[in-house]
Amino acid sequence: MSNDHIDAEGFRANVGIILSNDDDQLLLAGRVGSKGWQFPQGGMLEGESAEEAMFRELHEEVGLTDSDVAVLGSTADWIRYRLPKRFVRHDRTPLCIGQKQRWFMLRLTGSDAEVRFDRSDTPEFDRWRWVEFWRPVNEVIYFKRRVYARALQELGPYLYPDGLPPQPRWWPNRWRAMFDKDLRRANESCERDPSGRLQNGSPDE
Repeated sequence: MSNDHIDAEGFRANVGIILSNDDDQLLLAGRVGSKGWQFPQGGMLEGESAEEAMFRELHEEVGLTDSDVAVLGSTADWIRYRLPKRFVRHDRTPLCIGQKQRWFMLRLTGSDAEVRFDRSDTPEFDRWRWVEFWRPVNEVIYFKRRVYARALQELGPYLYPDGLPPQPRWWPNRWRAMFDKDLRRANESCERDPSGRLQNGSPDE
């Protein structure tokens, strides 16, 4: 288990972590040396299950262990996205053109004080904060917005079984159109698949 797993299509296997607190707020972390904010995430190693990768990344990136959280659920299948052309490293082998992600919704059962960034020799983050449900879609880098919206749509009912919070009124109409289109595709694919699992597409910016 020494290498990231990149499939035959060029998608790197990855896990994403949505960590919630008792007020149903979500943890958003700030990347070291930049203004960027995102959910914790990381690549799966060869031979590693999605849940094993999730707990490893949880510990490495925000210092938490399985005893600090409760797993509420995960996406039924991969959610894929392609990297913009300028981010594709054509000098690397195998070539990675994007990510395929399994997302997990967790609940923090311990104290906020357990969140720390010194569990890795190369920390990803240097700050964090709790934010309202849809805020991460606004703050993540542009080519991940559709993935974030999709993951929140699928996993949000674990926090809000009676209905998700309304989308921000000031979201651009084009965002709403893209997110709604992705959700319709996912629902249609789920209806066609007798197993009931979502067959996720590859949303492109």
